[in-house]
Amino acid sequence: SLSSLLMGTDDPRWDVIYTMIGPFLGAMATSAFIIMLSNSMKGRGKLLMQWCVLGPLCGYAAYQMHSLSGQTELDFWNKYHKLSFEYKYFLALFVIGASYFGGALYVSNVTIGVPEKEHTKHILSTPATDPLALELPYPTSLPSNEKEFFEGMFQRFTDEIISDIELTYNMPPEAVKWCRDMIDYTVAGGKMNRGMATVSVIDTLAKWKGKELTIKDRVRAAALGWCIEFLQAFFLVADDVMDDSVTRRGQPCWFRRPDVKLIAINDSFILESCVYMILKRYFAEEDYYPQLVDLFLETTRQTELGQLLDLTSQPLDGKIDLSRFTMERYTSIVKYKTAFYSFYLPVAAGMISAGINSSKQYDQARAILVTMGEYFQIQDDYLDCYGKPEVIGKIGTDIQDNKCSWLVVTALKKVNKKQKQVLVDNYGQHGPEKIERVKALYRELDLEKEFQRYEEESFQLIKKLIAEVPELPNPVFEYLLNKIYKRSK
Repeated sequence: SLSSLLMGTDDPRWDVIYTMIGPFLGAMATSAFIIMLSNSMKGRGKLLMQWCVLGPLCGYAAYQMHSLSGQTELDFWNKYHKLSFEYKYFLALFVIGASYFGGALYVSNVTIGVPEKEHTKHILSTPATDPLALELPYPTSLPSNEKEFFEGMFQRFTDEIISDIELTYNMPPEAVKWCRDMIDYTVAGGKMNRGMATVSVIDTLAKWKGKELTIKDRVRAAALGWCIEFLQAFFLVADDVMDDSVTRRGQPCWFRRPDVKLIAINDSFILESCVYMILKRYFAEEDYYPQLVDLFLETTRQTELGQLLDLTSQPLDGKIDLSRFTMERYTSIVKYKTAFYSFYLPVAAGMISAGINSSKQYDQARAILVTMGEYFQIQDDYLDCYGKPEVIGKIGTDIQDNKCSWLVVTALKKVNKKQKQVLVDNYGQHGPEKIERVKALYRELDLEKEFQRYEEESFQLIKKLIAEVPELPNPVFEYLLNKIYKRSK
């Protein structure tokens, strides 16, 4: 008997225990194995997989249960005890399956006909913070001209931010007016290349997938674009204070206003918070919302670390050490301070909203866009010295600010001993005559021609990199490249 084989005894009670409990143990092991296999899945897919496996088994068990119906309690157990091991096993599966799925459906509140968005809304609810109105009105028509459309959306998003500051946070009229004036002064008036690039990327990827953007899609694309413009304004306001700059976008820097001064530091923080107000309002119900938030946080961290490398390229109190100006250091500054937020962020944000989840595609985009960002920053360094203030919208200060600029790094690779002394005596010092001596040395070294050679080589390299990425449509990158090639401001 089983009892003598397994327990070393002929007691028939062990046979009863084995035949009663064994099937349940086997059924529990089977169920656990099926559930373990489905752990890599989630949501309805997981539920469907488990039902496909357990469902037929449970159905067969239900049929056997029907054959036992109509019995008295004693007859039921007598008949059950006489069933084969296999029948008891299927009955145990039925009980376990019904309990598991019944409990799971109740706990997770999954019901037939409930949209996936409802689960997302529940998961992303933020009871610890003030909610934003997510049922937003959208216009019935929009301008066909992309620049006119994007520029027009600025007022919509600003009004929403100001309304939130006034109503949600109960700010007094003076603070509300301050915020509106500050946003109008620091965010508006730029070239909007980063924000419009985001809209272009989203539109390009939609067409690549055979879709056309609806009015709601276009407004949300503009919202994402203006998030990047607000983020840039945060960087620029803070950067102007740190660099003690004079002008920005053809007007005095925000902190230069006598009624602002160092309040500008706090204003830069407010501008950063506006990014996440817009993101939450327009994307909180999307599955990819956490990815967007993480992208903006990561980009902010990268830019701040790049700014650190820039600010510490020379000691604040001490003798200027030109040996610290290396191409390796310069490349790191450019990559982190400029390339990620100016080029990778607009494209990556558009890719996320388009539902692209391939790490390979993001890696390919990053390689192209970081190279493009380096090219852009070298252009910026060139224009800081050679550009006209009335065209570029600011007075260049890289020489007197002792910046680790492409021009000085390139000059240090070409100078002789006498020429290097000119840099040692004049670079990083204020005074028109000292600035002019450095510029005269740049002319002597023909750095303008050096830049033109670099610009053409970089342009051809970037075009080659774009052509080597068939996984993404070329216009995603060409929009930005065409914007910056041979720019004058």
